[in-house]
Amino acid sequence: MAAVTSDTPDSAKVESEQIKQFKDFLISYNKLSELCFTDCVHDFTVRQVRDKEDRCAMNCMEKYLKMNQRITQRFQEFQMQANEAAMAAAQKAGTLT
Repeated sequence: MAAVTSDTPDSAKVESEQIKQFKDFLISYNKLSELCFTDCVHDFTVRQVRDKEDRCAMNCMEKYLKMNQRITQRFQEFQMQANEAAMAAAQKAGTLT
């Protein structure tokens, strides 16, 4: 029984992280939907989605996702550089003392 209670904080932490990731996904999805809808849909007099609106929405979505991927990639590169610089500084400080 003791092992079960010791796993509870870890499982709660994992669940909390999963919920946060899902919320972040939903925020991003809603933002994408709102941006592309606002930019692409202008005619509410017909029920069908017009070809121009459909193409616009697909291009908008593709551009947004590529931009988001690029920003994530750059952020990861920046984090790696910052971590390497911090490690180098720590090693340098360790050799000086």
